[in-house]
Amino acid sequence: MGLLVALDRPEPVSQLSGLVDELCGAVDGFKVGLPLVLARGPGVVHRLRSLCPRGLWVADFKLADIGYTMRLVASTVVDYVDAVIAHAFVGVEGALAELKDMLDEKGRRLILVVSMSHPGSREVMDKVFEDLLSIASRLRAWGVVAPATRPAMVRRAREALGPSVKILSPGVGAQGARPGDALCAGADYEIVGRAITGADDPLAAAEEVRRMQEERLREGCGS
Repeated sequence: MGLLVALDRPEPVSQLSGLVDELCGAVDGFKVGLPLVLARGPGVVHRLRSLCPRGLWVADFKLADIGYTMRLVASTVVDYVDAVIAHAFVGVEGALAELKDMLDEKGRRLILVVSMSHPGSREVMDKVFEDLLSIASRLRAWGVVAPATRPAMVRRAREALGPSVKILSPGVGAQGARPGDALCAGADYEIVGRAITGADDPLAAAEEVRRMQEERLREGCGS
């Protein structure tokens, strides 16, 4: 069972630093979004991680370009994170294969988006879901992103990829999924952003998410 906090909003660095320091012992890591890095610069990732070296740190750039460009973007933060998120739909040759090689050389992990948590994912991405799972398998990606808002897709990703691939599931809280929905379907981590970072008491909010996750799992994941 895992809980990652999404740091997406470009808040003042002092505020973000306080948030990371407060949550460090209560969560399993952080997902740093592109809006934050664009606003504060790649160095903010290093600064925040120095406050909480433990846990999983993920650069959520959702890269979708040719390999050369994706490598350039990833290089700005690769020394400060454990993993980088890219889109599976750009394919392997000339794109993800090059990014994967670069991350392997750095001892970092590749996470591929195979579906998204918003309704629009059904319009195109979900129609090629099986193809995207195949790409993740072919590249031996460390993990995939599959939505907590549609647990059936998490379940299918687990069936297709087996137990060794990590599944990260966004959509808990603000987008409607309940804590524990994705974990019950086979995810390793649930990603929670605004429900924690926007709370009056982020630590209490994180602890409540943990409690709800544990309760769902303890009760056997019933509805």
